[in-house]
Amino acid sequence: MTNVLTPELVLLAYQHGYFPMADPDTGEIAFYSPDPRAIIPLEGVRIPRSLRQTLRKQLYQVRLNTAFEAVIRGCAERPRSWISEELIVLYTQLHRMGFAHSVEAWYGEQLVGGLYGVAIGGAFFGESMFTRMRDASKVAFVALVERLRQRGFLLLDAQYINPHTQRLGAIEIPRAEYLRRLERALRCSCRFAD
Repeated sequence: MTNVLTPELVLLAYQHGYFPMADPDTGEIAFYSPDPRAIIPLEGVRIPRSLRQTLRKQLYQVRLNTAFEAVIRGCAERPRSWISEELIVLYTQLHRMGFAHSVEAWYGEQLVGGLYGVAIGGAFFGESMFTRMRDASKVAFVALVERLRQRGFLLLDAQYINPHTQRLGAIEIPRAEYLRRLERALRCSCRFAD
């Protein structure tokens, strides 16, 4: 399958509820559509007290799309990663096409955390996040949610639930319900970036 993997195919997959991941051992890419599916309701985001304190301190400057490849490489820096070199190239192409975006936390001139994902219509498909300083990725996440709300997005896809996303308000819904929400979100014409 990897020899036919194109940005256009990946965009089509997202629109039908699928996303790609590489096997950490072989690098082979497959598409997934979990049931149940994790989403983060934009009206139900939880900001823990400790994170609110970090936000008040304004330690980090948030930037959009200024270091996309550095963000995805930061997300891939872990002992076992589903983000292969092929996926880095692919998402960087999607970024150049205006579909993949990064939200970055900077400490001075140092990139210390961030996240990336894909925006289509009124849906944002969150892919991964990383942090090198306390709460940096969470600050980027709060900025992401604010932007999605401001721009009228309807769906924030978190794919799989984990303790980190659950603390931020992620819930699981049946795949059929996810697909209904996805269809509605795709009908919106939202712009993530200008």
